[in-house]
Amino acid sequence: MKLNCVVVDDSSIQRMIIAKLVNNHTNLHLIGDFSNAIEARSCMSVHNVDLIFLDIEMPVISGFDFLDGLKIKPQIIFITSKAEYAMKAFDYDATDYLQKPIAIDRFNASVRRAMDLYSLKKENKEEEGDHIFIKSNLKKLKIFTSKIKWIEAFGDYVRVVTEEDSNLVLSTMKSFENDLSKEKFIRVHKSYIINIDKVERFNSKFAEIGITKIPLSRNKKEDLVKALSFA
Repeated sequence: MKLNCVVVDDSSIQRMIIAKLVNNHTNLHLIGDFSNAIEARSCMSVHNVDLIFLDIEMPVISGFDFLDGLKIKPQIIFITSKAEYAMKAFDYDATDYLQKPIAIDRFNASVRRAMDLYSLKKENKEEEGDHIFIKSNLKKLKIFTSKIKWIEAFGDYVRVVTEEDSNLVLSTMKSFENDLSKEKFIRVHKSYIINIDKVERFNSKFAEIGITKIPLSRNKKEDLVKALSFA
């Protein structure tokens, strides 16, 4: 098992050192190394990345700002020359925090931690099924995607309707569209994303989930028919 990695550090020397450590590790695969967050973000839009080795102090976009802009966050190992960022780093659920210069044994210990977390998350996913976390009423809730019936735009909020209840989340439809499986969820209207496994009937205007009629945009019926044929 190998973790796909990127290195982000504005120092060419430090970037070369970390990239070499990654390339020499049997459990890591280097996707790329980048001098700034913009290039790294572009790479991550087309490659699956499991782990980022991330410098904190970078011009224009800091390591923290870079993470704030990511919708899906891989594991993070922060790399910096200053200890003062440690507390803030762990507010970002960092896997580890390495100070420069980096000792090989300390680097290897961080990778072992990342591998253990990756294996644990993979086991939990296989045992429990796919899920997402949402924040509603100041609480972080775990939602199994198989139980989601539909997602509905609700002003500045999004309403997530499941088999048990519904919750309002301060988010966007686009964010949910990116986080959910495109094989199981389809956006049928500007205000609705539906779980195709929950659709009982549909016509040219509506998809029915239980007693609820979900409106279909004029050009979405064909997409729904196609999605249902592969479900």
